[in-house]
Amino acid sequence: MTSALDRRSWLAGTAVLLGSWALPSLASVRPGARFAAAWEDASGYRLGVLSAQPGRLGVQASLEVPTRAHGLLAEAGGTMLSVARRPGDWLLRWGRDGQPVAWHWIEPDRAFNGHVIASADGHHLYTTESDLETGHGLIGVRDAASLEKLAEWPTQGMDPHELLLDTDGSLLVANGGIPALPETGRLKIHLDRMDASVVRLRTAGTGAEARTGELVGQWRLPDRRLSLRHMAWGHDGQGRALLGIALQAEHADAQARIAAPVLAVFDGQELRTVDAPHTLAGYGGDIAFASGCFAVSCPRANRVSLFDARAGGSTRWAADVALPEACALLVDQDGTAGASLWAGGREESVAVGGVDERTVATLPRIGSAPLRLDNHWVVLPA
Repeated sequence: MTSALDRRSWLAGTAVLLGSWALPSLASVRPGARFAAAWEDASGYRLGVLSAQPGRLGVQASLEVPTRAHGLLAEAGGTMLSVARRPGDWLLRWGRDGQPVAWHWIEPDRAFNGHVIASADGHHLYTTESDLETGHGLIGVRDAASLEKLAEWPTQGMDPHELLLDTDGSLLVANGGIPALPETGRLKIHLDRMDASVVRLRTAGTGAEARTGELVGQWRLPDRRLSLRHMAWGHDGQGRALLGIALQAEHADAQARIAAPVLAVFDGQELRTVDAPHTLAGYGGDIAFASGCFAVSCPRANRVSLFDARAGGSTRWAADVALPEACALLVDQDGTAGASLWAGGREESVAVGGVDERTVATLPRIGSAPLRLDNHWVVLPA
């Protein structure tokens, strides 16, 4: 990814008014599709709602935030939750009209790690956090209405990032495994001590001995220099659940780093990496699942790489979609003409109509924008 200074320099030279920009005619874009997103423009960091129309994609609503935002959650009641990028100090509930509803600031000895999800019953929120004194990872258990913390659960690792619920109500957490200290901020230290893992935590007691937050299982990759970051649920050709995990390589050797895989798959028993026939620069930005494929954005390789989960019982590389600094991914389940996967890049985005080579060769492109999309965006119900 480019630095904030580079992004600001590019934005300053973009003579386009905030609010809309020209698009080619996209018959496959669902008219009125709306996306909640985080971005940076010439005025700073923002959250808001983007709206797609034939020939046009506009900013429908926006609000300024104090630091760079990261994860987003569309709530059942119509509001949005956004979390500051790690190490972050704010959690915000906001409306689709661009108005803040409630700010919450984390305790001085804790930091948000960028992601939030709701419990299965909707009564609680789970946030990934770090203890700034010890570096240990935590799940903050919060009241969904007030955002106040009710409990903390250890993630049995450091640098927890994204978290997802399983169908049994348990929580899957990706521990990035990168040590850090409060005084170093995002500076990575002691990478030789990395310990990335996926953990399963119990969220509800089911017996006399069961405890909420209890560790049910923990899985690691053989290569300890692969940091586990973002996750997406998918399934294989037989409908069996698979968890795809985007990887970010932290090898000291540059060649090993750029040749490293960007995807791992967890089938509930085994965690394994998936290779591609060419380098993807060892950096997976975001991940999504659509049309039987895991899509991993690779901003340093300027592409979205697609991995077919239906191929003979194993996940295999299928195709690439060129997109400068590709990062933010979302799936529009209501898309028409097969336009289900959207990918945001440096100056443009693409709507992917499918995952085979024929569709990839004829991708519609969503023109230049006067803003720089951040790591994530989500589709909003019509």
